[in-house]
Amino acid sequence: VQLQASGGGLVQAGGSLRLSCAASGRTLSSYVVGWFRQAPGQDREFVGRIRGSGGSTYYADSVLGRFTISRNNAANTVYLQMNSLKPEDTAIYYCATNLMIVPTSAYRYWGQGTQVTVSS
Repeated sequence: VQLQASGGGLVQAGGSLRLSCAASGRTLSSYVVGWFRQAPGQDREFVGRIRGSGGSTYYADSVLGRFTISRNNAANTVYLQMNSLKPEDTAIYYCATNLMIVPTSAYRYWGQGTQVTVSS
């Protein structure tokens, strides 16, 4: 599976961005897709995930109520809608996929990351 994350950019605090994670080589609909982020000097952090079966979602407390993950199976793409962005959301955002829910380090396939910068 190859993943391509896109949609990052520079936005003011309070603004919104939508990230995309497009897959090739495998159909994502049966896979768990997670979003993660890594700020300079910090460990990679779990943001949220969406299950393949049923599409249920789960979010880190830091983004709950502001970020929403959705998927378009026809486009083989998963989205991360980010609203009410804060400067502390600044990071490189990655998508990853795996057949089952696993710890962050155990996700098998990773995209290349897209930079999100939130100015105050």
